This record gives sequence, structure tokens and C-alpha cells, in this order.
Amino acid sequence: MDIQLEKKKGLKPKHFGYIALGVLLLFVGYKLLFATSMSTFRTEKERLSIASVTAGKFDDYITINGSVAPIATIFMDAYEGGRVSEKLIEEGSMVKKGDIILKLENMNLYEQILASESNLALKQNDLRSTKLTFDSRQVQGKRSLADAQFELQRSKRNYEQNKALYEDELVSKEVYLQAQEDFQLAQKQYDIVKIQTEQDDELRETSLKGLDADMERMSKTLSMVYERLDHLNVRAPADGQLGFLDAEIGQSIAQGERIGQINVLTDFKIEANIDEHYIDRVKRDLSATLERNGKEYALRVRKVYPEVRNGRFQVDLVFTDDKPETIRAGQSYNIRLQLGESNDAMLLPKGGFFQSTGGQWVFVVDANGNEAIRRNVRLGKQNSRYYEVLEGLEPGDQVITSNYDSFGDAERIVLK
Repeated sequence: MDIQLEKKKGLKPKHFGYIALGVLLLFVGYKLLFATSMSTFRTEKERLSIASVTAGKFDDYITINGSVAPIATIFMDAYEGGRVSEKLIEEGSMVKKGDIILKLENMNLYEQILASESNLALKQNDLRSTKLTFDSRQVQGKRSLADAQFELQRSKRNYEQNKALYEDELVSKEVYLQAQEDFQLAQKQYDIVKIQTEQDDELRETSLKGLDADMERMSKTLSMVYERLDHLNVRAPADGQLGFLDAEIGQSIAQGERIGQINVLTDFKIEANIDEHYIDRVKRDLSATLERNGKEYALRVRKVYPEVRNGRFQVDLVFTDDKPETIRAGQSYNIRLQLGESNDAMLLPKGGFFQSTGGQWVFVVDANGNEAIRRNVRLGKQNSRYYEVLEGLEPGDQVITSNYDSFGDAERIVLK
């Protein structure tokens, strides 16, 4: 007897083809739907810069351009105003401290000096006259005191003699009383003359001290005026090179006006301007290197200026060891400023896209190279060649790195 076999349930080989065809149709439909829902920009691939994301060492540095300047610059301001009468040293010349660079003349200052000298002479004459008057009064006072003392002694002797005679009843009481009264009057007159003489001496001493102090002040004032006269000779404040001199013969210079500068050439520094993007990372004592004729020279940041002008701030760098032998003020150098240690990272070459997106998103080219889709990313530090990729990209991704301004609001770029 025949046994009927049941058909096995399940997928047959031909079913796999149907399934694959369905999945393909769904994928194509999704792609078409997704493509039509995104804004698209079409451009030629040759007009774009495309770079690959790579894995490697990220060197945390920036390249800046700096110019050589003297280690110090001392400005020369006119202590006194006047007309330039003589110019002794020209710009660019080497000078020693104290060398006369300019000579000025100031008629008003000359008149002030003459007036001060006249006042001092008058004061000296007054002092001499006062001293003579006090000396005369002092002599007169001593003479009066001597006369009073002589009269006192004589009156006292006469009184004592009459007193003894009166006690012996040899003279009348009237004679005795007159002698006593003469003695008492002489005593009082002597006391008065003595007090007056002492007061005159004290007055003389205090008055002469005051006059001497006035004389000393006037002498100092005259000395200061003479110093002002010397300041009409504009001198070099330090050894160095006369950098510039803004003065010509016959020119009027105002007091306090800046007329030149001295460049101290005992050493040099490099002045550089850096984009404000790095202002929080650039600190004092950061290391840097300068390359010249195949040799590197070590530098360090000596000063960071806080002011930001036109989107840039200034730093001063100094050499920590040797410096180029032929270094001159005004020369320009490219300097590699180290901001931090090197580390492993994903690297994206720098390009104009950053100015368009701020590093928040990029266009990533697909595997076929026919289109690029906008993708959000997160970038970290940057140096002169690369951005550090923190999120959103993988090694091998192809990224459009040229400027995106012409793409508008497109989310998809079709590459022809």
C-alpha cells in the first residue's frame, strides 16, 4: 500500500530571490525618498578639496609669524620745550648714555633764570643788611648791659657805705634812703637791660635761621632752574642705537613731546600676533622654536599682552639659549609655538570649511564618491595642519575641506 508523503513547509530556493528583490526595492525606494527630502547642491568634484581622516599623533602647536625687535626700547621725551638749535646725532647711530643728541633754546627759560638770579641776589643783600642790623643791636645791647651793670655796682657800693654810716649815725637818714633808692633803681634797670639783651639775642638767632632757610630754598630753586637749562641738551638715556629722531633744526618742541627712542641692542626679542582663538591657551613660559638655515633655536613666551585688536593679541618671545648670528631688528620668522603635549588622535586636514561651519559639521563623501552628506562632528584642538577629531568621523572617511559658503543650506552635495 502506498503512503502519501506530506509536503514540507518552509522556504524554497526561489523564495530567497523574491526576498532579496523586495529588500532591494525597499532600499532603492528609501534612498529615493531620502534623497528627494533633502536639499541638494550639485557641483563638479574637481572644484572641491577632499581629504581623508587619518589616525596619528596630534602635535599641539601653532605656527605664528613674528618680527625681531630690540629687547628694550627707551623713549625720549623733551623735559623742556624749545626750538631745535643743533642736531648732533642722526638716526641709526650708536650712542652712549649721556651723549647729547639735540640742543634746544628757550628764551622764556633764560628769562626765568635771570629773574631767579636777581631774586637770589636781592635776598642775599637783605640777609646781609639784616645781619648788620642785628650785629649793631647786639653790640649796643652789650654796651647798655655793661653800663647798667657798672651803675648797679656803684649804687650798691654807695648804698652799703651810707648804710654803715647811717647805723653809726654819721649821715642823715635822707642820705641813706637816697642811696638805697638809687641802688634799687640801678638793680631794676640792670634787670630790664639784661632781659632786653637776651630777647634781642633770641630774635637774632631765630630771624637769621629763617633767613638762612630762605636763602637755602632760593639756592635750591636756582639749582633746579639750572637743571632745566641743562635739560635743553637732549641726552641719550642709555647705551644703544638711536632708533628714530623726530626733530629738525628750527623745529619747535613742546615740553613732554616724544622726539625719539633708543633701541637697547644687548639682546633681542620677537614680537608676534596670534589669533584670539588661542588667547586662553597661550601663557607665559610656553616653549617655541625658530628654524633658520637648518638649525633650530629655542624660545619662550616672556609676556602676553591682554589687549585684543582686530581679532589678534600680541606676545613677546625671548631666546633661551643661542640666537642666529645675523639677527637684525625688523627680520620676520615663522615660529612654532608649542601649546601642549602630543597625543594619539584622529586627524582632519585643515581647510576653508571651518570658517563656514565653525567646526560643527562637515560634508562626508560616500563610498562611491558620487555624493556627500552633511554630518555633525565635534572637533577639538588645531595646529597649522590638522584639526583633532573628537566625534562624528572615523579613519578613512572622505571629507570636503574646501569652503562651504557656496553650498547655501544644502544637506547633500551631488558630485559630478
